[in-house]
Amino acid sequence: MAAPSPKHDVFQAIADPTRRSLLQLLVDREMPVTAISGHFPMSRTAVSKHLRILADAGLVKERKVGRETRYRLEPEPLLELKRWLSFYERYWENKMSALKRYVEAEEPGSGADRAAGRLGEDGD
Repeated sequence: MAAPSPKHDVFQAIADPTRRSLLQLLVDREMPVTAISGHFPMSRTAVSKHLRILADAGLVKERKVGRETRYRLEPEPLLELKRWLSFYERYWENKMSALKRYVEAEEPGSGADRAAGRLGEDGD
């Protein structure tokens, strides 16, 4: 039996800065909503709505302990994001490599170095 597909995808869930902060707060710990909401300048209801979106995307898991619900980070869905970003990483690496080659190929005493030297001589 296949797992039901999430109501929200990981990209939608982490698009909001509050939800990203919630994920950071839940790294390496499980917390009840009352404790979580103390970290944010919003109502507990608003925090619960953000947690619901994260849970729908599979990024947090809920666990009932007595009368309270505790939340913890579930990092596996972030692998989808990592795979998507890794595809584009090669473009960033290419640009950084090209910039490095450009900077290293520039002759000493040319460009910015000459301008800085003129400023030092004339500007003093």
